[in-house]
Amino acid sequence: HIKVRGYTQFRYNAPTTNSALVNLQGDKSMGGPGSFSIRRARLVLSGDVHPLVSIYLQFDFASTTDSGLHFAQVRDWYADIYEPSKEFRIRVGQSKVPFGFENMQSSQNRITLDRSDAINSALVNERDLGAFLYYAPTEIRKRFKYLVESGLKGSGDYGMVALGVFNGQTANKADLNANKHVVGRITYPFEIGNQIVEVGGGGYVGRYVVSKDDGITGDDEFWDARGNLALVLYPKPFGFQAEYNVGVGPELQNVTETTTPTGSVFSGTVQQEFLQGGYVLAQYRIENVFPGVVSPYVRGFFYDGGKKHETNAPHYRVKEIEMGVEWQIIPALEFTGAFTTAERTAGTL
Repeated sequence: HIKVRGYTQFRYNAPTTNSALVNLQGDKSMGGPGSFSIRRARLVLSGDVHPLVSIYLQFDFASTTDSGLHFAQVRDWYADIYEPSKEFRIRVGQSKVPFGFENMQSSQNRITLDRSDAINSALVNERDLGAFLYYAPTEIRKRFKYLVESGLKGSGDYGMVALGVFNGQTANKADLNANKHVVGRITYPFEIGNQIVEVGGGGYVGRYVVSKDDGITGDDEFWDARGNLALVLYPKPFGFQAEYNVGVGPELQNVTETTTPTGSVFSGTVQQEFLQGGYVLAQYRIENVFPGVVSPYVRGFFYDGGKKHETNAPHYRVKEIEMGVEWQIIPALEFTGAFTTAERTAGTL
């Protein structure tokens, strides 16, 4: 039994007050002229091919390259292999790496337009090739399902306990060393009266290979490790969400510019450095007043550290506040309006 579904996010970005404000790992149209864009265009095929084996294939048709827009790219391509109770399962293939709450939360459920740099800088597109073991009692699996289907912005069923190994260079990229990243995560949603609270934490460690320009020195491989804590109060009607992570990773340092007769020459060194960042989000869920569900929200976050996925792993210092409102008119249609003020400092060449 194979199901077909998907979603599209169609966006308009008004002109910004600073054309240099860019977000290479998030909304790439930020900072440009006001324009319409297709931020995400997803098609999902999923289902059971055996009572103990299911598959999940997701494609995105809004990927960008240097030569154009709207290229198809694999996001997920994996199989879940269960034991008879389905409390344990092994996931093999390309899928989300179980790290953090916001990273696991689907973009079709998340209230903010994009994920924060603080958490998402760990894993571009949140995914990689690997094998992951998930465990959750039947009762907790039902709770994970309820938190998504009820519209409470759950993260989905990625187990109460998760362990795994993965390549480490992130999705749709070749592995560049023999080292494998190791990840672990524990999360637990529980009821307090009418409210549901979820607490979790985890981390990963491995060796990451950095892409460097000519003139940039430093080792090829660096320790890539992070620890994460998350707290979620689901919106019934007030909701609160917070995450924080710390770690180490590659980062460009000691950037210098030398003027020559043919132009400027840059140099610098990629080093092992400390990184940290987190966010706080508050929202309120309003039902039975307007058609559908209206949810105003505000989120603030900061990140201070390197961006390993970019050439030379430049250092970023990001502070951002986003205020907005989501209006889910019917289950198949929602509208989000948001205003963002940000300070993004990047040591790029």
